[in-house]
Amino acid sequence: MAIGSWRPQRAKGEDLIRHLYAEHGRSLLAYATRLTNDRAAAEDVVQETLVRAWKHADDLENGKGSVRGWLLTVARNIITDRARARSSRPQEVEEPAESPAVQRDHAQTVVDSMAVLGAMDGLSPEHREVLVEIYYRGRTVAEASESLGVAPGTVKSRSYYALRALRAAMSGSGTEVAR
Repeated sequence: MAIGSWRPQRAKGEDLIRHLYAEHGRSLLAYATRLTNDRAAAEDVVQETLVRAWKHADDLENGKGSVRGWLLTVARNIITDRARARSSRPQEVEEPAESPAVQRDHAQTVVDSMAVLGAMDGLSPEHREVLVEIYYRGRTVAEASESLGVAPGTVKSRSYYALRALRAAMSGSGTEVAR
């Protein structure tokens, strides 16, 4: 179907998504399943594709070519982006399920926490602040940079040297690397 004959004015919001899914959903799902080899991932790709189509309804109306071609291209791009993102992150390793008999000792957890806090006391205030921002508060380098008022490169180098000093303190070597 040509884009010119498709009328998004008639199919806004939910109607647009229903219309696109009714007309292109099966082929879009089959295409995404073939590319991902995973039905659940393919369903997520179809959903994301339809959301992007809804956000770009005006582009679909004014563009050239077919709506199906546009949808298939968007689905392929989503799959490609997800594959690239997975390859840039370390592979996730599933932790073995702990049986009730092998659960971690609460006392050991408390001792470990105290050891980490003690080691952090040996860091300079600047290095401690960076570790708190990144690991305790869960901020990104950019967010920590903004919060601390320093450049992102400074946050990266401080976290590197702070972790290095923390490892040294935790291993018992006692060398102070990050002063």
